[in-house]
Amino acid sequence: MLGKTMKKMDTIVSQIEEWALFVMVMAALLSLFANVVCRYVFNYTLAWSEELVGIVIIYSTFVGTSVAIRQGAMIRIDALVQIFPGLKNGLTFYSNCLMLIFAWMMVYYGYEMTHIQYITHQKTIIMQIPLVFVYAIMPVMGIMVFIRTSQLMVQNLRIN
Repeated sequence: MLGKTMKKMDTIVSQIEEWALFVMVMAALLSLFANVVCRYVFNYTLAWSEELVGIVIIYSTFVGTSVAIRQGAMIRIDALVQIFPGLKNGLTFYSNCLMLIFAWMMVYYGYEMTHIQYITHQKTIIMQIPLVFVYAIMPVMGIMVFIRTSQLMVQNLRIN
């Protein structure tokens, strides 16, 4: 029963991640397209468009990290594995442990940075979005990276 529930939750979270990426990229593309049209047709530049694209790049990078881990699409250097195939399981485990440490650092330092933004009430220059919303993606996605890496580790243990 618990396995089915976890699988259903994983499917729902995966759909949310993929749709969030789609919506973010489309928003960035539309705002950049509007900016290009305004610049060349009306000789007017939309300053908010560039700020929005910067925020979208930050968000899509962090959300994309979680998606990449789930799909097994993280960049790896596998020269040692190709030379010594017997080390594959150990090096994969080591790599996943390092990813868990990185996820913990994202959560810890992301929280610290988000807390500073919360205390100082800083906002973006043009759109006046509170920076706490921009920085909050880091600890949230750190948790997701931790969960996705843990799922990958369990999956690797079941296979081997």
